[in-house]
Amino acid sequence: MMSSPFAMPPTTVSSAVVKEEDWAPTLSAVGSVSAVQGAVVAAELGGVVAEIHFQNGGEAKKGDVLVKLATPSEDADLELARNDLERTRDLARRRVISKAELDAAESKFKQKEGLVGKKEVRAPFDGQLGIRQVNIGQSIDARQPIVQLTALDPLYVDFALPQQDLAKLSNDLEVRLLSDAIPGREFKGKLTAINSMIDSVTRNVSLQATFENSDHALRPGMFAKVEVVLPEKHKTLVIPGSAVSYAPFGDSVYVIEKKKDEKTGKEGQAIRQQFVRIGEARGDFISITEGLKAGETIVSTGVFKLRNGMSVTINNELAPKPQLNPKPVDS
Repeated sequence: MMSSPFAMPPTTVSSAVVKEEDWAPTLSAVGSVSAVQGAVVAAELGGVVAEIHFQNGGEAKKGDVLVKLATPSEDADLELARNDLERTRDLARRRVISKAELDAAESKFKQKEGLVGKKEVRAPFDGQLGIRQVNIGQSIDARQPIVQLTALDPLYVDFALPQQDLAKLSNDLEVRLLSDAIPGREFKGKLTAINSMIDSVTRNVSLQATFENSDHALRPGMFAKVEVVLPEKHKTLVIPGSAVSYAPFGDSVYVIEKKKDEKTGKEGQAIRQQFVRIGEARGDFISITEGLKAGETIVSTGVFKLRNGMSVTINNELAPKPQLNPKPVDS
C-alpha cells in the first residue's frame, strides 16, 4: 500500500504565482560596440618630443595640449618675423613703405606662428586616452601615432538582422544590450540607423543602435547580445527562471496544490511535477508557452531536491526577489 505524502515531515520551499504579463516581442542578434568618435592622435609635423601632458588612460578635453615638440629653429624664425613685423609697422606709420609690404610682413608672422602652433599636439575632441606610443626625447615623423583617443559616451552598437525582419524595424525602437563582460547588467538604447541596402551574401540588413555610457562601462570592441523591442505586446505567462527544473527528457516545474491526508483528514500541501514548454528569458524571469495557467502557485527555488508528490510548507521570508532588469550588487 502506497504511503501518504504527508507521512514524512513537509519540506520547506519558497513559492511564486504564475503571472500573465504584457511582453513585447523582440528580435535577437549579436553585435559589436563601437565608438561614435575615435582617432589615433598624431602630429602634423615631425620633430623631437619635448613635453608630454597626459597620463595613460586619462581623460582629455577638446583643445587640451597632449604633446609639445621641440621648436628651437621655429621659435627663432618666429622671433625674427615678429621683429620684422614691428619694424615694418613703424615704417608703415611713417609712410615709408607701402601697405602691401606691411601685409606681407603680417602674413609671414602668422605663417611662422602657425608653424610653431603645429608643434603642439591637441585633443581633437573630448574622450579617453589610451597608452602613449612616444617618449620624451624621441624623434617622431609627421603623422606618426602618438595615442588613441576615444569618445566613450555615447557609443554605437553595430549588428544585423535577417531581411524578413526589415518591415518590423524603424528608428527609435528600444534596444536592449547584454555583455558577458558586465554580467547581470542590462543596457537600454535606441535604434538610430538602418542601412539602405541588404547584404547580397548574407541577406541581412545592417543596423546601428546608440547607447548612453556615462560610467564608461561599455568599451569599443566588446561583443554584445542585442534585442530590438518591437512595439506590439502580447500576453505571456511568466515565472522565475529558478523555478524550472531542466532535464534532457523535458523541462518541468512543481505546482503546489492543496491535498488532504487520507488518514488524519488534515489539509496540507503537496507538489505535482508539471512538464512545461519554455519561451524567452528576460532578466530573472522566463516565459511559459505551454503547461501552466495564470494564478497557479509553483515552487520558485530549490527544485533540484524535490520529488513528485512530496508534501511541502511555504516560507517566502528569505526567498530571493527576481527582477526583470537585474543589476549587480555594488562591491
